[in-house]
Amino acid sequence: MRKIFLPLLAALPGLALAQAAPATVPDAGASLLQVFLGLAVVIAALVGSLWLLKRVSAPHGAAAGVVRVIAGASVGPRERVVLLEVEDTWLLVGVAPGQVNALHQMPKGKLAAAAPAPTGKEFGAWLKQVMERRNAS
Repeated sequence: MRKIFLPLLAALPGLALAQAAPATVPDAGASLLQVFLGLAVVIAALVGSLWLLKRVSAPHGAAAGVVRVIAGASVGPRERVVLLEVEDTWLLVGVAPGQVNALHQMPKGKLAAAAPAPTGKEFGAWLKQVMERRNAS
């Protein structure tokens, strides 16, 4: 009896494959649509979570406008000097990793206009003078 069932069991997987319908090729347009819709859902979720994070972390009420950053300058690879406005006072603070130090306090005022950057004509005149001095020697 065992001899009869063994060849029959061996033929069963072949019979199942022969009776299965041939595989259909998926439509390329439907696959691309599915990929783009998935990408749009991921981007929408990212934008929504960033918007929600901004809403939650933003200060509310009176504390929102008490401190304003007026200016800042980098003085080292990880150190900065920052000018803050608190009501009618300006604070100059030094910011380094793990610490903030008050450097100076002054009444609120206007910032002095920075010296204008040299223009191309001034540089051209300077270069001409340098070249003339070099050629005269």
